[in-house]
Amino acid sequence: QVQLVESGGGLVQAGGSLRLSCAASGRTFSTYAMGWFRQAPGKEREFVATIFWTASSSYYADSVKGRFTISRDNAKNTLYLQMNSLKPEDTAVYYCAVLTAGNYYYADSYDYWGQGTQVTVSS
Repeated sequence: QVQLVESGGGLVQAGGSLRLSCAASGRTFSTYAMGWFRQAPGKEREFVATIFWTASSSYYADSVKGRFTISRDNAKNTLYLQMNSLKPEDTAVYYCAVLTAGNYYYADSYDYWGQGTQVTVSS
């Protein structure tokens, strides 16, 4: 079992920045990658970014490339998402997730999820 604790969400103006954190605990030895997804009301859960734990390779949705940066601290089992130049369309609940096997792009591939943290970007 893996537990994920998220923090860093909030309300910001367009053009502002937020840094999300996700601390993983429990039996994390099988972690293959960790990722961020987001979901706006009435919308499907959407891939944002993933980082692989061994190689530190990162992948981003086209909508956030150049604005968001995913990173991790292996010693702390902590995932981060630095979000810059935020836009109103970034408004969503952001979820941290752990992947042990499968395709990183699809939410159904992930095995553990956090509770989500609200990010609201005002216009």
